[in-house]
Amino acid sequence: MSDADKKPTSIPVPETAHGGRTSHAIFRVARLHRMLAGQLLRQAGLHPGQEMVMMHLWDCGPQRQADLCGVLDTDSATMTRTVQRLERAGFVRRTPDPHDGRATIVEPTVASQALRREVERTWRELEEATVEGLDERERAEVLRVLGVLECNLVKRTGRSSGPGAGAPGPDD
Repeated sequence: MSDADKKPTSIPVPETAHGGRTSHAIFRVARLHRMLAGQLLRQAGLHPGQEMVMMHLWDCGPQRQADLCGVLDTDSATMTRTVQRLERAGFVRRTPDPHDGRATIVEPTVASQALRREVERTWRELEEATVEGLDERERAEVLRVLGVLECNLVKRTGRSSGPGAGAPGPDD
């Protein structure tokens, strides 16, 4: 019997979590997903969350550091540490904002393009590990259900949805 043919085993749920089985399952899956992401990202020299900063910069171009905090739902101190680490690694450059001397602009460097290919490879590997054994219909259904769950939580928290919304900040 192949691994794909095996039925998932039932994970014991603590008695106190019986009223929140779905939430308990999401917590376990999110923890394992972040753990695997961390292992894969370390091969590229990144900590979990740093790739989210880089993805946003690659897609949107230079950004004010304060705006990155908002988009990625993290605090200023955490973002400062993240950007400093990425700068030391040569993946971003910080410059003063020409319109606001108190603000800093963060931009990806040319050297970060090799990292981009590595991050894309890492996310493909993470995706395949996550949805292995699911057919296309099941994969679409997982995305649909996750979208509903996200909308439910956005309504209850008043937080916006988007990259990193509600997720732990980079380097947390």
